[in-house]
Amino acid sequence: MNKGWVLPVFVIVMLAVAFATSSSALEIAATTTGLLSVWLTARENIWAWPVGLANVACFFCMFEDAKLYADMTLQVFFFALSLYGWAVWLTGRGTAKVRPTRSLAPKRAALLGVLLVAVTLLWGFVLEAYTDASIPYADALIATLSLIAQYLLSSKVLQNWLCWIAVDALSIGMYAYKELYSLAFLYVVFLAIAVAGHLSWKRAYDAGPKEVPA
Repeated sequence: MNKGWVLPVFVIVMLAVAFATSSSALEIAATTTGLLSVWLTARENIWAWPVGLANVACFFCMFEDAKLYADMTLQVFFFALSLYGWAVWLTGRGTAKVRPTRSLAPKRAALLGVLLVAVTLLWGFVLEAYTDASIPYADALIATLSLIAQYLLSSKVLQNWLCWIAVDALSIGMYAYKELYSLAFLYVVFLAIAVAGHLSWKRAYDAGPKEVPA
């Protein structure tokens, strides 16, 4: 993750895909800021949060156009969680640049698993019954899992990357189905960064001081 040439190469390839698929300016802005935000997050760089806020605004507008209403609503929560994460990463850090990584307690993991199932079913039902959502239950599952992943990321919890890996894999299929090809490609890149981010954070967690599990 420390190779400086990797990010520019990703951006160039993404822009090439975006232009080749006639992506809109909004889609290009969303994919570029999204890539930069995830890249900075994997490197535990505090600038990930302001870039992420810009990305949230782009995705909100784009999902509205695509009628992916769960994902559109999700951006509101992402905005609040990004502000929360920005604050959390800057507290309890001592002399470090950001707060040390924590692990997820088993009881909290079980609770989040129950919430994932319950919220997905409820949200999917509402989308199917009251909106013209394209793929309501898949949309709701990805949105709910993304919300959990973002909460764990904002709380500086290691297992956030495992949730993002699942989100990225599911999103590749959904965006390809919706013919948002530059977004589908973006999530292929996100998947690679999420795997690298998990490995990087895990090494730092194993080598560093252990905080109380979240």
